[in-house]
Amino acid sequence: MARRDKSGRGTIFVCQQCGKESLRWLGRCPNCQEWNSFVEATAAPAPSFKSTPPLNPPQELSGAVFKASERFPLPLTEFNRVLGGGLVPGSLMLIGGDPGIGKSTLLLQVSALAAHTWGKVAYVSGEETLHQTKLRAGRLGIKGENLYLLAENDLETILDQVAELSPALVVIDSIQAVYLPEVAAAPGSITQVRECTMRLMNLAKLSAVPVFIVGHVTKDGAIAGPRVLEHIVDVVLYLEGESFSAYRLLRCVKNRFGSTNEIGVFEMKEQGLVEVDNPSKAFLSQRWGEAIGSAVVPVLEGSRPLLVEIQALTSPTSFGLPRRTANGVDFNRLLMITAVLTRRLGLKLGNQDIMVNVAGGLKIDEPAADLGIALAIASSFRDAAVDPALAVVGEIGLSGELRTVPQLDRRVNEAARLGFKRCLVPKTGTTVTPPHKDIEVISATTLREAIGVGLVEKKSPESS
Repeated sequence: MARRDKSGRGTIFVCQQCGKESLRWLGRCPNCQEWNSFVEATAAPAPSFKSTPPLNPPQELSGAVFKASERFPLPLTEFNRVLGGGLVPGSLMLIGGDPGIGKSTLLLQVSALAAHTWGKVAYVSGEETLHQTKLRAGRLGIKGENLYLLAENDLETILDQVAELSPALVVIDSIQAVYLPEVAAAPGSITQVRECTMRLMNLAKLSAVPVFIVGHVTKDGAIAGPRVLEHIVDVVLYLEGESFSAYRLLRCVKNRFGSTNEIGVFEMKEQGLVEVDNPSKAFLSQRWGEAIGSAVVPVLEGSRPLLVEIQALTSPTSFGLPRRTANGVDFNRLLMITAVLTRRLGLKLGNQDIMVNVAGGLKIDEPAADLGIALAIASSFRDAAVDPALAVVGEIGLSGELRTVPQLDRRVNEAARLGFKRCLVPKTGTTVTPPHKDIEVISATTLREAIGVGLVEKKSPESS
């Protein structure tokens, strides 16, 4: 039985990740397995719902006629790419990211562009005053015509002001800072976040106005209350990037109106987030000559081919158990590639610390980068440079064979466009027509053959 406070209402404990309720505090949520996620909340009485006729009666699909909603593109190519071509009327979009990564900066720039293109835009800040937002806009060079600022936390007041303004776009920064007075819970709690998001979803659907909301992230990098927010909204975006890097990646993980594989590349400068027109060239800008332990791999991010640099370093371990460090690549994939190099090529890596890094803060999930990882590790271990004019791509099997990867022509085309003279690809089941006369496509069947082609010098390690 729930405890009663002085007003007679019961108190319960609610998980801030999944919303599970408990009559007592629990150290670990039995539903989502999160630790220390239960907070005390007031057990509000169940709301009474009135039976109202539906706004839209059921219609037979074969006879239903709907007006097609056109997307609203912005003069921001990278942003449009991630959304699938532009903003969809009536869509509710969530953007998350680490503190200080640039979420508010990006949305303020998007709001200014939308105000210049479509008309009135409502930018609601629950965490900054109007003066602070004005200072940010001044640093970004935003004048603010048709951009209306509102510093408010009460969602009822926000909805009233938005209804009176009738904007073409609404931005809420952030969802954890706003609250509904009738909900007996603290701002930012799972109950408040859920109810406020539902109200904003109704606003978007009924008024056909796109709505952006900013979500805070947890220590694990996930949006706070993901099982609540991500299931309600139409689009989920993450703004990623390393604190030491100027590049930011806008990644889509859910999109009801387009692909979830696209990314947008931006660079943080004094005037805000600036689009990177040629990401491949930007990621390879600091690569030099015959670098040891470095390989260039053409990967696919959605429909876009990108050339990224994979770096590896091997060093005799100072401890009993060698370490494996993966930054930007899957850790289990690194262990598999290391085992194949040890077993199939005879590289004695059992006493070596191995560190693999993807330059520029990118994260690569596809197996097409296997050959690049293996070539970088072999280059570092043998102290032999990789051909600087060579790009490599291919998946590695446990037997040491190279397996084909999808859309190989586009990858080779991107390598040729950036001036690479040769591209090493799997031979099995692959027929590549060189898109340019300046690039040579080299096929290899096994990993041993590929490493023999890729390394400039062939130095056998003393221990092998």
